[in-house]
Amino acid sequence: MNRSELARTAQAMVAKGKGILAADESTGTIRKRFDAIKLESTEEHRRAYRELLFSAPGAPDSISGVILFDETIRQQTADGTPFPQYLAQHGIIPGIKVDQGAKPLAGFPGETVTEGLDGLRERLIGYRQLGARFAKWRAVIDIAAGIPTAFAIEANAHALARYAALCQENDIVPIVEPEVLMDGDHSIERCEEVTDATLSCVFQRLQDHRIYLEGMVLKPNMVISGKKAAQRAAPEAVAEATVRCLKRHVPPAVPGIAFLSGGQSPTEATLHLSLINRAGPLPWSLTFSYGRALQETALAAWGGRSSAFKAGQQEFARRARLNGLASSGRYTAEMEKAA
Repeated sequence: MNRSELARTAQAMVAKGKGILAADESTGTIRKRFDAIKLESTEEHRRAYRELLFSAPGAPDSISGVILFDETIRQQTADGTPFPQYLAQHGIIPGIKVDQGAKPLAGFPGETVTEGLDGLRERLIGYRQLGARFAKWRAVIDIAAGIPTAFAIEANAHALARYAALCQENDIVPIVEPEVLMDGDHSIERCEEVTDATLSCVFQRLQDHRIYLEGMVLKPNMVISGKKAAQRAAPEAVAEATVRCLKRHVPPAVPGIAFLSGGQSPTEATLHLSLINRAGPLPWSLTFSYGRALQETALAAWGGRSSAFKAGQQEFARRARLNGLASSGRYTAEMEKAA
């Protein structure tokens, strides 16, 4: 393990004013996104769309890294440059999603555990050769009647720690992503309770597995009401609860926290990030690792039309810029109109 290289990469991933683009949608997920714009999900369409995002003028000013999918890390730009090489040439760190999805946890109805540890060491060696310098593994914790159980949290925390250890062994920075879903009708208080339990367990297991904290990035959910909650907490309450939760559980040695958007609208995710960053001096860099919240408006602007390629790029660069401002607390809702 090259600790200095891991620490340098982790710090660059959460550099001031920049965040991470999650462009690691599985083939099934990207098909749903393309269905919304009535575009067939062919390999070429997926390649062209990723190139639109990666080559958007101005994007490197606000994007530090990109999480790629297995198909995407092997693809190239239209002129034949492999995507990881293209990104690195433009100062963007290439990363790779390595988990194989959340599967039902046997004996625990309604709960899941993320799979993909088998053969991971060999896959990481291959991804490193392809240019990946960081990886991502997502654990999913759902909130509903009687769940999550302590066992499901434990099973997912253990898998996250084993994944992180294998990454660091191969000089790849692990993004550790324990996502407490916002799909239910739960209150912000219930989300905070579950996020507390999850982060507590995750950092215990990371310590057990001797994870070098300076060489990782945490990708948590924000503490937020469920989407179906009768009364959803105000943005200021989300920021307050999120910071409180992180202070309790995340060691100062972790260089940065890159939030997932988790089903928030693009503007909601940006506003929450900005408010969180106004909470006063904190030991970590607080930024974004958004998928849909960064891409949704760009995808709509492009609509699969070659004539709208530049319009899609402009929209992506705009959204990235606004989130870059939010990562230092400088975003305000008024900027949406001005931008």
